[in-house]
Amino acid sequence: MPLSINTHEPMNETLLNTSLFQFLRTASSSFHAVADIANHLQKAGFIRLREDQRWSLAAGHCYFTVRDDAGLIAFRLGEGNTPEDGFRMLATHSDSPGLQVKPRADRQTGKYLQLGVEVYGGPLLNPWFDRDLSLAGRVCCTMADGGLQTLLVDFARPLLVIPSLALHFDRAANDNRSVNAQTHLAPIIAQNLTAQLPAFRDILRDQLARQYPDLQIADVAGFDLFCCDSQGPVHTGVNGEFISAGRLDNLLSCHVATMALTAADPVHNSLLFCANHEENGSVSSSGARGAFLDAILDRLLPEPQSRRIALARSFLLSIDNAHAVHPNFKDFSEPQHDVVLNGGPVIKINANQRYATNCVSASILKRFAAEAEVPLQEFVMRSDLPCGSTIGPLTAARIGVPTVDIGAATLAMHSIRELAGSRDPYLLYQVIRQFLTSPTAVTAGH
Repeated sequence: MPLSINTHEPMNETLLNTSLFQFLRTASSSFHAVADIANHLQKAGFIRLREDQRWSLAAGHCYFTVRDDAGLIAFRLGEGNTPEDGFRMLATHSDSPGLQVKPRADRQTGKYLQLGVEVYGGPLLNPWFDRDLSLAGRVCCTMADGGLQTLLVDFARPLLVIPSLALHFDRAANDNRSVNAQTHLAPIIAQNLTAQLPAFRDILRDQLARQYPDLQIADVAGFDLFCCDSQGPVHTGVNGEFISAGRLDNLLSCHVATMALTAADPVHNSLLFCANHEENGSVSSSGARGAFLDAILDRLLPEPQSRRIALARSFLLSIDNAHAVHPNFKDFSEPQHDVVLNGGPVIKINANQRYATNCVSASILKRFAAEAEVPLQEFVMRSDLPCGSTIGPLTAARIGVPTVDIGAATLAMHSIRELAGSRDPYLLYQVIRQFLTSPTAVTAGH
């Protein structure tokens, strides 16, 4: 099911989480996530644009464009505004760490067919063992007429498993078991005791035929496929106070930002940048280190001085999940910064600019949170541990816009299943919508 709900119905925590769960089930890969966001935007009245065509834009209208199937930029031209008045900007990323299937995937071991996989980003590897995995992504197909067509594919069922080595063969497994990414992670997909094992491309063609029975697909030319947990999102905790799901980092942010953008009053210029490849460095045509955002800003503000004025009047919320304090590992967290699930959005701060937040941008966000009556938390990494990062500093440095990094508190980040608070998506939504709608200025006086 798509993430779309009736945008005219007043939003509340139950509605937002219902929509989030629908999105998480559908967004089995970054390609599926962006396709579902695009579908929701179109239903909300956003007009799809193509980068290979000329654009005709008008105030009071909403637009979006997609690059390379997993990057998206949407924007609203506010009523009575010009682009030079600046934009209230949101930035998220569509990808999640995991395992990507190699191009020549077939790996036959005795009577088993396994798939060669490559580590994508920085996942926790041990939780991938003994899970019921599926496959999802995009496939470039050669069609019967000789042309190429890209199709999304989702097996949407338990298909693969990476079985653990039994304790009897490794008595120290619970003390110190390391994972070799080349030799230990190949999932089993099939077995045949008496005949020849099927080829993976034949399995893939069969799935495409089931999903697209009306298309004349001649062959599979290539694919970008990812392993994913086949178990859907669930509420857990005695009162349902937690959300357990795969890819919460960063699909939770993508969903909440999209819902806030489409629900916000059409007063201000606003923009959503959903980037790809954050988990492996953002260096791509649709990543935050690429020129995607610059290309769209060039279209909106082709005159260089007007663009600089607009960016000086703009403000960016970089939205990516934040670390909660783990109750079993409190010594890994900074004292006096007790970030908890269901405690509200987290402002992320780092002296070495691994996050783009500073005292001014944090104070501006705090005004919007106070207007929305939403509590905020603050995260800093221990000084003796390296700090992660996100697209906030990359985007701020590239376009020179004031930025604050925020996100929903999360446990088990980068695991195959992550844990968030069931209240936090709605609290984050309230702050983002207030930011997009409030008459309060996004700049501070000097």
